[in-house]
Amino acid sequence: MLTLKLISEETERVIRGLEKKHFNGAREAIDNVLAVDKRRREAQRELDQTKQQAKQLAAQIGALMKQGRREEADQVKEQVANFKQKDKELQDVMAQAEQELTTLLCQIPNIPYDEVPEGATAADNHVVKSNQKECTDGDTVGNWTANPENGEAKLPHWELAKKYNLIDFDLGVKITGAGFPVYIGKGARLQRALINFFLDEARKSGYTEIMPPTVVNADSGYGTGQLPDKEGQMYHCNVDDFYLIPTAEVPVTNIYRDVILDEKQLPIKNCAYTECFRREAGSYGKDVRGLNRLHEFSKVEIVRIDTPEHSKESHKEMLEHVEGLLKKLELPYRILLLCGGDQSFTSAICYDFEVYSEAQQRWLEVSSVSNFDTYQANRLKCRYRHAEDKKIELCHTLNGSALALPRIVAAIIENNQTPEGIRVPKALVPYCGFELIDGNPF
Repeated sequence: MLTLKLISEETERVIRGLEKKHFNGAREAIDNVLAVDKRRREAQRELDQTKQQAKQLAAQIGALMKQGRREEADQVKEQVANFKQKDKELQDVMAQAEQELTTLLCQIPNIPYDEVPEGATAADNHVVKSNQKECTDGDTVGNWTANPENGEAKLPHWELAKKYNLIDFDLGVKITGAGFPVYIGKGARLQRALINFFLDEARKSGYTEIMPPTVVNADSGYGTGQLPDKEGQMYHCNVDDFYLIPTAEVPVTNIYRDVILDEKQLPIKNCAYTECFRREAGSYGKDVRGLNRLHEFSKVEIVRIDTPEHSKESHKEMLEHVEGLLKKLELPYRILLLCGGDQSFTSAICYDFEVYSEAQQRWLEVSSVSNFDTYQANRLKCRYRHAEDKKIELCHTLNGSALALPRIVAAIIENNQTPEGIRVPKALVPYCGFELIDGNPF
């Protein structure tokens, strides 16, 4: 959440940032925060004064008793008791204000960086890079150059999955429900190959692998901003008050909740493979067909904890890492800088990576790489101690998908279909153990 220091010292900049993010009632929300904080601070000042007065009066009691002035001493005691009652009332006012303040701050999103473009929806996002110009063969389909080997047969991945017995969507419905596919044979091996490939590439880039729980408590969900769950997207285990994670970002970032790190430890670089669970409430139509939008899916996440001075460089390195993965998978991709209105609640800046689906003739998001500035760290109380002056300051947190598997699988099998079968990208062959998906389960 935003810090009170930022809100009070740079009020107009915060309001402009919230308006850029198309947060309704930005000025009213900030005014409410400042009003509650003023009430809290005034109560604190009055509390400090009453405590000081009570202390001064209490010091007189002993002397009065020694002088035999019991009646005066009793009167002073009564005044001290009145001050103590006033203290309790003021403490209650402060506690109520603190609670109200936390509630208000949790309802206010992060503000975007200056370089984030204006805009309300995904249509206003800026394409900052595409690798389409690197392809010289074949005809252009949409914004991508088609694989000339495909001819006219461009089947969508759900038909290819059935043709080559890679994924059984109906079986998933039988076992659980829609959005929970069952991977079979080479489909399962392709999934496992991608997971291992992504983890190995992360390790080569200096990330320490973490194997975290996929169920977290409410404090963890709150720490990274998934709670309060405003859109109802998290699966909740009511009996134990646990939540199924929507991404490894949640447990991995929460490792550093209530922690003070030394500056020399930063940047911290972690990666994790987990299953991810999202209710995807409100999704329908072509967006949910096949692997396009699932309730359970596999993902490798990269997470960084860094200093404010270095976090932009970390963000750049993370973007280069994700781009490198897509290059090695030989996939058509583009990178978008999200506009203010399309950013997540918690991010300060976010780039999306999309791969092109030849059969569906549209772009599919496969990664979001975000810098959250101090927004998550303030909720987490994730801080670091400066090496020189020992000053304690909030960290910056960053994360990104590297990568989410479902749409990567969809793009691989759609973009690499040939008359003989589906060609496996060279980088994956050592992990898969096969070069072609041709109906042979072995």
